[in-house]
Amino acid sequence: MKIAVTSASGKLGASIVKHLINLIGKENVIGIARTVEKATYLGVEIRKGDYNSREDFNSALQGVDAVLLVSGMDEPQKRIQQHRNVIEAAKQNGVKKLVYTSIVGDEDKNAFSPIVQSNRQTEKDVQASGLQWVIGRNGIYIEPDLEYLDTYIKEGRIENCAGQGKCTYTSREELGYAYAKLLIEDKHNGQVYNLVGEPVTQSELAENINKVYGTNLIYNSVTVDNYAADRKAALGDFMGTVIAGIYEGIKAGANDVPSDYEKATGRAPKSLFEMISEFKNNSEA
Repeated sequence: MKIAVTSASGKLGASIVKHLINLIGKENVIGIARTVEKATYLGVEIRKGDYNSREDFNSALQGVDAVLLVSGMDEPQKRIQQHRNVIEAAKQNGVKKLVYTSIVGDEDKNAFSPIVQSNRQTEKDVQASGLQWVIGRNGIYIEPDLEYLDTYIKEGRIENCAGQGKCTYTSREELGYAYAKLLIEDKHNGQVYNLVGEPVTQSELAENINKVYGTNLIYNSVTVDNYAADRKAALGDFMGTVIAGIYEGIKAGANDVPSDYEKATGRAPKSLFEMISEFKNNSEA
């Protein structure tokens, strides 16, 4: 069985490839990347695949039994057609199974909603493809918070507009394992899974970081408008709006959803403390 993973040069795609190698061997795994050279370190066959090019995927998916479609990073409206390029090429090549990395979130209540809407449209496209399919809805990754730790330490706090809203964090490692299982186990076909961990507040996030790193961070809640203005100034209008929308969604409960992680993998999701500890250990290795 040959399994292909799109966006293999990205952090999530690379994690999925690594976990697939552990489960089925590198000879059965194909990575697809827009820039082939960025993914060769994975040690598997790498084929060229730009989401904007249906022709790329017509070639990249030849001889493939199952494909993992990692959601693109382009603007929401562009993504829908980009994902359709992969879906149509999969159908043309006789691919049997399609697994899609979607996302948890509100479809119409905050500035992150247009991205959620585009993912929901791709979910519908996947379900209508005629192929066997599985959809995972990813929780928020913990890694960006930990990669931002130096700034948190410098400022002495985590500051955003999530208030007391709970977020079911996950990690790229956790997701990599889950998607590898979804690809190789037929019992998941036709399912939509929330691939998330335990629900925690931002104060609990700070407490867990303090336990692992020995820091003294506190959590400070600010208004949605103030946080959006701050993020736009730091990151530009588009990305600043998106980031503020994510935390606005957390405040409203959009990310406090039941976890299907154990159904997907056969084990409970790792705790926030475990994920932070794993990240720290891997960073120091």
